[in-house]
Amino acid sequence: MKIFLDTASVDEIRQGVEWGIVDGVTTNPTLISKEKGKSFSEVVKEILRITPGPVSIEVVGTKYEDMVRQAQKIRQLGDNAVVKIPMTTDGLRAIRTLSQSRIPVNCTLIFNPVQALLAAKAGAEYVSPFVGRLDDIGQDGMEIIDQLKTIFVNYDIKTKILVASVRHPVHVLRAAIIGADVVTMPFEVLKKLPVHPKTDEGLARFLEDWKKVSPSGDLPL
Repeated sequence: MKIFLDTASVDEIRQGVEWGIVDGVTTNPTLISKEKGKSFSEVVKEILRITPGPVSIEVVGTKYEDMVRQAQKIRQLGDNAVVKIPMTTDGLRAIRTLSQSRIPVNCTLIFNPVQALLAAKAGAEYVSPFVGRLDDIGQDGMEIIDQLKTIFVNYDIKTKILVASVRHPVHVLRAAIIGADVVTMPFEVLKKLPVHPKTDEGLARFLEDWKKVSPSGDLPL
């Protein structure tokens, strides 16, 4: 399973890449608006440069023509630029046009498996169900990931399932168990994944015992 960061922070992306666990990035207008003092172009170009894999960049148009025009400009920013298109009828039409031009699309704002199926049929490379926002209204957001995986396996659909709106490590665990292709998360969630109190406890005990062998704490080699 690929791990993407859902952010527009260059510092967060750089750290995740240095840890060796970040495969790509997803952004949106809200995230980019938080990067003060930099233009949209400056932020996006830097993210594309430091990210080893795909970077999803969202259009802001809602009409077919605007989405296609903006998508073409986004794709020109870098070979790893992926265009985020919203799940609407105009969006589906744009996905079809862009896929025919070999421009990769991540269909966003998906809230049920049928929407994702339509996006896949239109040619999307990724579909992004928003599991956290479904949890917020009393649904089990991860249930649609399970349903979607079944549908895609049934029909041998190659579109990648990208789990979005991730709020905590349990979302990540369930995505991995179900077999999602990608999970994208805020940096705060990513930082929690390697952490366990028993790991900290065990490390502290090992280091304390090691002082009995080497008072300096270093390996005596």
